[in-house]
Amino acid sequence: MGTPKFTEFGLCVKKRLLDLGMTQKELEQIISERTGLFVDTGYMYKILSGQRAAPKISEAIKEVLQIDT
Repeated sequence: MGTPKFTEFGLCVKKRLLDLGMTQKELEQIISERTGLFVDTGYMYKILSGQRAAPKISEAIKEVLQIDT
C-alpha cells in the first residue's frame, strides 16, 4: 500500500535489464559515466516509479537499453 508501483517506463527498464542479463547497479554506473550525473539505487527507484522526473537520465537509460518508451 505504501510503496509506489513502477511506471510503464520503469517496468520496461526492469524487463529490458532482465532480457540483457544486466543488473540495475551496472546500469546506474553506465548512466553516471555517460551523463556525469549522480545516480544511485534510491534515485533510480524514484525515476522508475515516477517520483522524480529526470529527462537527461531517462534519455541515457533509453539509449543504453535501446528502448523507445
